[in-house]
Amino acid sequence: MPEDKVLRFFALRMTSHGESCIVRRRRREFITLLGGAATLPLTASAQQPAMPVIGFLSSGSPEPWRGVLAAVRQGLADTGYTEGRNVTIEYRWAEDHYDQLPALAAELVQRRVAVIVAPGSVVAAAAAKAATTAVPIVFMVGSDPIEAGLVTSLSHPDSNLSGVAYLNVEVAAKRLDLLRKAVPAATSVALLVNPANTIEADIQTKELQIAARTLDVRLRVLHATDLSETEEAFATVARDRGGALQLGVDPLFAHVREVIGMAARHSVPTIYPWREFTAAGGLMSYGAVILDASRQVGVYTGRILRGEKTASLPVQRPTKLGFVINLKTGIALGVTIPPDVLTIADELIE
Repeated sequence: MPEDKVLRFFALRMTSHGESCIVRRRRREFITLLGGAATLPLTASAQQPAMPVIGFLSSGSPEPWRGVLAAVRQGLADTGYTEGRNVTIEYRWAEDHYDQLPALAAELVQRRVAVIVAPGSVVAAAAAKAATTAVPIVFMVGSDPIEAGLVTSLSHPDSNLSGVAYLNVEVAAKRLDLLRKAVPAATSVALLVNPANTIEADIQTKELQIAARTLDVRLRVLHATDLSETEEAFATVARDRGGALQLGVDPLFAHVREVIGMAARHSVPTIYPWREFTAAGGLMSYGAVILDASRQVGVYTGRILRGEKTASLPVQRPTKLGFVINLKTGIALGVTIPPDVLTIADELIE
């Protein structure tokens, strides 16, 4: 009811001096009540803390990264953060177009996110680093982050970056040795890398060329910047006859089913950096468990949201590497894995 009508209602019924005092008192109480009601929602809103925002920067696309993203969310949950409940995540996907990463990183900085998560590649982490020196960045890379130029120290990162280096680029030479032993009939081995991811492509190429000379393996380096070129690389190996392929560490090749489908269509014995490929039908894999590394990225992100600094978070390096062989795929490819190689496998998938 409007204030003037309330006052007229009391005035018509109160004529004595005492009654007039009551009207004046009630008028003051009414105005106080109106003022309190008007300010209550603003006060309640002001007392609610703003929900922190995480920027998720990926060089890939959502579907191949479902497992990584789920593991990152698990790590966040381990530190008390759940997306949509007490934290928001802004996603930026480059969809395998690495040249878009700098602009996507700049968008996240302009969005004033509390931390940027850049898992999967040096190229994404480097784009985030170039975009800001103030926003904390949590990376996950397969190569040495010092050699890649992301940090200058693993134990005491001296910049706004820290994260996980899961070794899969650094053990490329070991993968070559395992492939040579598992497929001794192969006359040559092709290394497939993505030249758009310059730093990691160069590191892997250099290491494999050195290892190939030591192991007396004829090495051929092939390039692919999209899935059609990836298919052509498998076709090239198949045309050579008697060749095998080592898949390089790169987010482009995270399209698991597409890539192992190419290997099957062209009957190319292939070793992969990630167990997920072997579990889905690839011949063999050797490397760290990427989902464990992804969960650690979530843990570090949560710790930063709780107030810790990147300088106090040493770069994590996994200690467990796994060699996995899919025996069923070996039969389908006509590849007989020697018994001495089977005995050193950490897991055999039948």
